[in-house]
Amino acid sequence: MQLWLIVPVKPFALGKSRLAPLLSAEERSTLARDLLMQTLKTVAAVKQLGGIIAISRDESVLALARSCGASTLLETTIPAQAAFDPEAGLNHALRQARNVAVERGADAVLVLPADLPLLTPHDIEDLIELGADHNPCVVLAGSGDGGTNALLVRPPHAIDFAYGPQSLQRHKTRAKAAGVAVHLVDSTTLALDLDSPEDWAQWRTMVHG
Repeated sequence: MQLWLIVPVKPFALGKSRLAPLLSAEERSTLARDLLMQTLKTVAAVKQLGGIIAISRDESVLALARSCGASTLLETTIPAQAAFDPEAGLNHALRQARNVAVERGADAVLVLPADLPLLTPHDIEDLIELGADHNPCVVLAGSGDGGTNALLVRPPHAIDFAYGPQSLQRHKTRAKAAGVAVHLVDSTTLALDLDSPEDWAQWRTMVHG
């Protein structure tokens, strides 16, 4: 399996807006930057990856990603519907990155956000092992609010991306409709993303006790 990892990243200044009650704008920007660096350092230790693409519309994000060894892709203009559907921009960016990965030889793609503070190389290796079992297949790890924190799709166009509210169920539904095998991963480390004050409190408790 020639697997490429895709990491979509918002501009640092726009990231982590739901943490505004706890962190200043500068602190949120620094947090987003630190999480991206940690994520890219973690995934770099996974030898089974054919390549890593970070995609963003922010040149400073891409510069940092390149300094961490990732390939980068400047996000193109998002569709008009993104004006009233914020997730449309994310799904558009992922399609863009998927097409580039396929051009570079990928026969599977794995999407991970850049805000999983407990992510380990072992998490990614588990996803890869499950993805190697069936072709076609989809491997999913959910977040606490019904989102999707890891999505492996083999082959890359087996299903389309459906990020947004309750995306885990929507990805499952699309896979079922396409006759694609689905593997669900129940992982504490993959489930925690730093989006909300509740996530922040949980992370602080887990790390500091």
